[in-house]
Amino acid sequence: MNQPLLKRLTEAHGIPGQETAIRAIVKEELKGLCEFETDLMGNLICTKKATKPPKSGAAKRVMLAAHMDEIGFVVRFIDGSGFLRLQPLGGWDPRQMASQRVIVHTQKGPINGLLGLESKPKHMLSAEEANKAPAVDQYFVDCGLSGDEAKAQVRLGDMVTMNRAFQTMGKLMTCKAMDDRVAVYTMIEAMRAVKDHSVDIVGVATVQEEIGLRGASASGWAVKPDVVVAIDITLANDIPGIKEQDQITRLGEGTAIKILDSSLICHPLLVDHFRTVAEKNKISHQMEVLPAGGTDAGGIQRLHGGIPAFTLSIPCRYVHTVNETVHSDDVDASVQILAKYLEDAHNGKYTWD
Repeated sequence: MNQPLLKRLTEAHGIPGQETAIRAIVKEELKGLCEFETDLMGNLICTKKATKPPKSGAAKRVMLAAHMDEIGFVVRFIDGSGFLRLQPLGGWDPRQMASQRVIVHTQKGPINGLLGLESKPKHMLSAEEANKAPAVDQYFVDCGLSGDEAKAQVRLGDMVTMNRAFQTMGKLMTCKAMDDRVAVYTMIEAMRAVKDHSVDIVGVATVQEEIGLRGASASGWAVKPDVVVAIDITLANDIPGIKEQDQITRLGEGTAIKILDSSLICHPLLVDHFRTVAEKNKISHQMEVLPAGGTDAGGIQRLHGGIPAFTLSIPCRYVHTVNETVHSDDVDASVQILAKYLEDAHNGKYTWD
């Protein structure tokens, strides 16, 4: 487990459309292993040619897709007292935003801030007011600046991200932006670990997944892969108060082989191929059916008349909070199964004939 790399990825900042810092890390980590292209949307396309190409015909292209962006905000208004109003990018749960620290990324450098809620202190709330659920648009950022100071330093559209550091708890690792930097980590480490392979591997660090799988759709059209494997987190609801039937996955029980989510039904023959790879190599795994939520595979599978698509998932607790948490054994299993699949991908038969 390369914890320093995962720490670096998860502590980096990059909301949809502003993924520059993460793109630089991926390029640095895969330097010398891949050929690089950055498209006009900001997707980083990393191509690793087949080490054992087929004797006749072109090697098949297997696209890997892991998104770089994290949920966050941009500044949409600065009032006369210096408080910033926010435009959310991604699926925020307003219950998880209270009393959080943030970073406002200005042209002149980062500024610390606090998320505040349009609300009286607890001491002054009526019972009715205390029971009212907050809304995202009730939050503001206090940077400790006057109105003139804020307007001089902060611009509309400046990125705002959560201020949380990586930490370990036994075999658990937590940080903001595990979604989806742990998948970017998995893609990097699998592309390093794979030995001889007869397919061209096109690893794409995608942009703007959290607002509609946008980068995946654009890069998938350009790459035109024979197969796509998205890598993303999935829900691990193995916590008190949630019924076993709704837990989806459990931390420590291995990588998750997705069957379906709300964005796609994974190609059944690809699901079977990954399950076979896991069983053959004794890689711990669990099967995943996710009732809601989607991944980059959903943005690619319908291109060019249909592309066999699949998602490999890393179980994660507390998704879309500042404490997204994964298990090191599950991450290692995800790297291992992906590398082993890539070594065997040329044997995949995904047609219905």
